[in-house]
Amino acid sequence: MAATSYIWLPPDKQGEFDVEIGARVLDLSQTQLKVVDDNGKERTIVNDPANFKKMHATSFNEIQDMIHLGDLTEGAICRNILLRYNTDKIYTYIGSILIAVNPYAQLDLYNQEYLRKYRNRKFGELEPHTFAIGDNAYQNMLRERSGPDAKYNQCVIISGESGAGKTESTKHILQCLAAISGAKKNSSIEQQILEANPIMEAFGNAKTVRNDNSSRFGKYITVNFDSNGAIANAFVDQYLLEKIRLVSQAKEERNYHIFYCVLAGLGNEERNKLRLTKAADYMYLNKSTPKCDTRNDAEEWKAIRHACKVLMFTDDELFEILRVLAIVLHLGNIQYTAQSSKGIDSVTIKDSKLAEFIASLLEVDAKQLNNALVTRTLEVQDSKVARTLSASSAADVRDAFVKGIYGQMFEWLIGRINMTMHNKNNANRQLQSDEQLRSIGVLDIFGFEKFEQNSFEQLCINYTNEELQQFFVHHVFKLEQAEYEKEGVNWKKIDFRDNQDIIDLLARNRMSIIAMIDEEMIVPQGTDTTLCAKLQQQHGKNKHFISQSARQTQKSLVFGVQHFAGPVSYDCRNFLEKNRDTFSNDLKQVLSRSTNRLIKTIFPLEALHLQLNAIDST
Repeated sequence: MAATSYIWLPPDKQGEFDVEIGARVLDLSQTQLKVVDDNGKERTIVNDPANFKKMHATSFNEIQDMIHLGDLTEGAICRNILLRYNTDKIYTYIGSILIAVNPYAQLDLYNQEYLRKYRNRKFGELEPHTFAIGDNAYQNMLRERSGPDAKYNQCVIISGESGAGKTESTKHILQCLAAISGAKKNSSIEQQILEANPIMEAFGNAKTVRNDNSSRFGKYITVNFDSNGAIANAFVDQYLLEKIRLVSQAKEERNYHIFYCVLAGLGNEERNKLRLTKAADYMYLNKSTPKCDTRNDAEEWKAIRHACKVLMFTDDELFEILRVLAIVLHLGNIQYTAQSSKGIDSVTIKDSKLAEFIASLLEVDAKQLNNALVTRTLEVQDSKVARTLSASSAADVRDAFVKGIYGQMFEWLIGRINMTMHNKNNANRQLQSDEQLRSIGVLDIFGFEKFEQNSFEQLCINYTNEELQQFFVHHVFKLEQAEYEKEGVNWKKIDFRDNQDIIDLLARNRMSIIAMIDEEMIVPQGTDTTLCAKLQQQHGKNKHFISQSARQTQKSLVFGVQHFAGPVSYDCRNFLEKNRDTFSNDLKQVLSRSTNRLIKTIFPLEALHLQLNAIDST
């Protein structure tokens, strides 16, 4: 071995995510080596092959496709990504897979020059880029194939941990597809697809401890193309909006962007009508940091209003959306006073004028709304009994109501965007039916999450990521190796980590964790405590389930799962209520009588699951 050659050093720690590190040999003798590692640290080690491994020449310098690495190890992959990242090359290929590292900086890689540069180029011919992935999907979609089972449709799956840059990558893919289509046939649909993002981000993204623009919902965007390759229409499916964020945020995190944008940018006339002031005045906003250094909320509001015009929202619709946002903020300021009369404990709303104003915004009866916020109606045999609530129970009812209102509005908002992007009168739609169109789907879903405290939301998110990992494993390893065996190819079988057992534990059998959560909701006297105990009893011996000791279980309702990305502990408190995801029938009855057009639209009677005769009788 000569000076200036490279070696692999073992990791300093033997943790789950520690890997070998590269080092360049500066000097060597028969007894020792002087090296500088990839972190710039000089070391002197004993010249003994047991202390290091020789590095393959393909790892000396960075390469753009890691399928060509001679040392195909985690250490070699990490080193190559690091070398490229240090020169602002944030993209790297592994075959047809693109690895993207978030630079946390604005790089000039997405302008018109780059769009033209990657248009209709052979994959791998240029430096790795999201535009190359978009263009490759587009070319594969258009490629003619013979046979009755010919497949044209493509899908781009964007996955990674929280803060890795998935949402930005999604926008780059859509930017690429819109630019290609616009060159074919210019129409409004390309702009509408791009402008849908600011709206969805405003209502579904928020600042977290790891990411100033974290997607708190998942989306699958289907872009349909005609036979000429021009965009015909698009459609968004949304999943798992994080509703708990509306009423509670962790320290240094924010509620959804839209609240801060409205309060920073709304004009005086609308502000006065809705009695809106500043973020510090609202309980749902002032428990955490209102500032986000990387965002200008007032400017963002201008961009949102512009996007709404492009998506053909009317002024009336926009004001109705603002009305719902005001309802959410004002409801958060409802506070309760405990009182006792004739030996019966009850609560009243402190500020009755505030409750009346909320009722006027909802266009419902103020007295009925007031009663529904402080009592709960129980059905006993053939009669109904009103039971008073405690202050904490009343707050829970209010919070569930807020989550229900915002959640329904969010679904309506996505549907309204889809209505515009799927307009039958679109210029590119006139010649072909939907069945004749080809499509490219783009999946942007939450990354794997692990916080100090993890709840039902993180369980759902991490289960989703387990399914994505299995999809990857199935297509990249299982199907490929099965094809090799079928064709009799002489090859060395690749060992890979299969997470199917984890998915089975979470959701794929009758006694899975999610199945047991559903079951506990219908069991008489079922609680979060009984759920946690049953999970420990049922899965305690599963190698992927992390049990608590009996003493720990008495103190806290916690269990753990050994995910493919690492272990996560989950707090069972409120699991059942979050899975139920609904609000009281009393408040549903109140909403069923609303005369407000948007409230009636987002809460049709069938969605409220109320019997018509029950409404008539009251």
